[in-house]
Amino acid sequence: MSLNCTVSKNDLLEGLNSLQNITNKKGTLAILSNVLINTVNGGLSLTGTDLEVGLRLFVPAEIHDEGSLTLPSKKIFEIVRESGSDTISIEETENSWVVIKAGLSTYNLAGMPNDEFPEFPDYEEDTFIPFESYIFLELIEKVIYSIANEQENIYSLTSVLFEKEKIDETYYLRMVSSDGHRLSIMRKDVAADLDQLQLNEVTLIPKKGIQEWKKFCEGRDTIEVSFEPKQVVLRDDRAVMIIRLKNGEFPQYSAIVEAIQLTNCLKINRIPFLDSLKRINLFTEDIFHTIQLKIEQNKMILSSQNADLGNAKDEQNIVYSGEPLTLGFNCRYFIETLQVMECETVEAYINSNSSPCLMKSEEDKGFISIIMPMQL
Repeated sequence: MSLNCTVSKNDLLEGLNSLQNITNKKGTLAILSNVLINTVNGGLSLTGTDLEVGLRLFVPAEIHDEGSLTLPSKKIFEIVRESGSDTISIEETENSWVVIKAGLSTYNLAGMPNDEFPEFPDYEEDTFIPFESYIFLELIEKVIYSIANEQENIYSLTSVLFEKEKIDETYYLRMVSSDGHRLSIMRKDVAADLDQLQLNEVTLIPKKGIQEWKKFCEGRDTIEVSFEPKQVVLRDDRAVMIIRLKNGEFPQYSAIVEAIQLTNCLKINRIPFLDSLKRINLFTEDIFHTIQLKIEQNKMILSSQNADLGNAKDEQNIVYSGEPLTLGFNCRYFIETLQVMECETVEAYINSNSSPCLMKSEEDKGFISIIMPMQL
């Protein structure tokens, strides 16, 4: 049978758009840049994968003839996006070619047979727990910026550590990320019973998977989640996403947190501090973004220097009564942390001139950020 269907432009565009980050990765297998299109009851199933993240979506459509084939994901997305018609018809001809008609426009597009396309992974049907999407959006937003890049030597730091915890009668979910220079921890209480959530001893979700998980939650009120030994499965009534978990160890982050004494506290107004950092960052060297923080009684002086451009200095009023401190930090790390916080006043704890800085706030419940100092 040859695929033949008519579909709403907006429905198809929304589905194809969700797949673009997954299918547009430069890889060795040409078929992975294609989207698998299957006819199913009452519509089309669109599937994309990069072998790390797989996404299958349902799009309502009028099916004239059942069939299955793969088409270049980016090209069909561009055709649908630029089309001036509300409906699009797709008809398969010979050798996996399709004729796409949109209003007065006609396109002939070369596809590939579906037999080369990777199998969509199987998953258990009866281990899902429903969650409100905002829980994961908040967890991810607070840790995603400090995941290490792919070139990082410590392989496990290119992932987020995912944990659950029960304290008294309350269940918590926790995400932790670190790139070796900073550490972000976000813990959130949940109403769901997490006994059924089967996590590995160390559950690591790759950076790409976390990015796609965030996208999956946006625009959805609730999702169902299931963890299996090698994958995490997210779904609602129209889509299924499968993220392959990584193997490995994660640094003992709790020991790092416990090593910082919560005694020497600076109270800083978040927005003025953030604005000041952005100004000072204009004169940092490009790679390390090094700034100096000079902390005195109720005052903090920020300064930066660039060998080619000059220097900058800025002063902030703070609440502080401890010993004077002089430290170097990566300015960008502070900026990114303060941007995900929502509080008015940040509590920063620094024990000495060579100590890391721990930041938290009563208004940002469950969130802790630790930034390692730099040599000045």
